[in-house]
Amino acid sequence: MKQLRTILTALLNILAGGSFLVMVALTCWQVFTRYVLGNPSSWSEELVSYMFAWMSLLGASIVTSERGHMNIPILVERTGPGAQKFLLCLGEVTAFLFSAIILAYGGIRIANLAMGQMTSSLGVPIGIFYIVLPLCGILNMIYTSLNIVDILKEKEGAA
Repeated sequence: MKQLRTILTALLNILAGGSFLVMVALTCWQVFTRYVLGNPSSWSEELVSYMFAWMSLLGASIVTSERGHMNIPILVERTGPGAQKFLLCLGEVTAFLFSAIILAYGGIRIANLAMGQMTSSLGVPIGIFYIVLPLCGILNMIYTSLNIVDILKEKEGAA
């Protein structure tokens, strides 16, 4: 399972980092076309906004892999080891349910609905850009499941 986490996280780092590099290149292109050529590139501006959404959601999955999502440590730290494991698992289950319902299920629904709509400058179905929602939902579900296994495997004093 550690190997699965390592491979997925490495792939996500490449995708999120690649999204960032594409955003930087496209933003430079926008500045060049606007101020040097005097003819701003509208398609690159639109693509940058979609790439930003992809980068943010992929980054959120990386955070989930590291168990870095929102929590209230002061509450967990004041409990015993058994309660700590329970609260940590409860947090992961909550993140799993959010990922399953909102990101995966809702993302599939919205992506399907948006397939009939075209982007204004790129001329591509908007649903293509929304595919990142269910993708990250599934990744988060995998990571939260792995996190729960890791929490349950931790020694009593290490939670």
